Amino acid sequence: MPYPGAERTAARYLAVADRLLPGRITGCYLVGSAALGAWRAGRSDIDFIAVVDGGFREGELRRLRVLHVVGNLPAAGRALLRADPTIPGTMNGAFVPAAELGEPVTRIRPLASHSGRSFKRGRGFDVNPVMWKVLREQGVTVRGPAPDRLGLDPEPDRLREWNLDQLRGHWRDWAQQCVTGGASGKPLVSAHRAALARVLGPPRLHHTIATGAVISKEAAAEYALDVFDTRWHPLLRAALAQRTGGPGPEIPEPGQLTRLAGEFTLELIGDAERLAR
Repeated sequence: MPYPGAERTAARYLAVADRLLPGRITGCYLVGSAALGAWRAGRSDIDFIAVVDGGFREGELRRLRVLHVVGNLPAAGRALLRADPTIPGTMNGAFVPAAELGEPVTRIRPLASHSGRSFKRGRGFDVNPVMWKVLREQGVTVRGPAPDRLGLDPEPDRLREWNLDQLRGHWRDWAQQCVTGGASGKPLVSAHRAALARVLGPPRLHHTIATGAVISKEAAAEYALDVFDTRWHPLLRAALAQRTGGPGPEIPEPGQLTRLAGEFTLELIGDAERLAR
């Protein structure tokens, strides 16, 4: 495990899970920044995929919702002390039935998922071709057999298509909201800070469309600095600085950042569509 802090947090979370749902979680794997070499203590969340023996009954789903609250109390406490509304260190993940692990990833129906403040039944965004590629090739085992022994099918033939669909759908909608002034922040997080946190997501997808490889948001910032026009560099460096906690460049007024993030993303989407032709 390259990040002991992430390992300790995951182990505590699993200990709570085992008390609430004894014997049900048979596998747990870290994905996201912890798998891609970019996890930062005190700044990054911890993304995971959990493998479940069987399904969940109604009462167990209620306990799973409790797990998201109780299992993340240490992260919430640290965030409260630091007055950080983003609550870094939160365990976010999807729960999938062991019997479906060998299915093509787009056919797997998650039992439930946790993300930020939300809990969802019967769905989970992280069960997708990108995350399954990361899980199979770089996933960090906390419990269970090694990822390459799980028989995963990330559907590599659909990888570029899936990323392009995300850019054309979710990310284009978000970018247009940024340009028109309709984008909002999160609770206690300003719109421009939320935009900086998100603007490195589209370059990750662009990189995968261009190369077939999946990279972290930090690596995506460096990629975008190399690939896109220099007029976007202050925005990208500001987003990278916010993510790493390092000093950032002089940037436009906060009121302009959200619009710039949208304009950059729309240009990136156009370029990705050109690459995919």
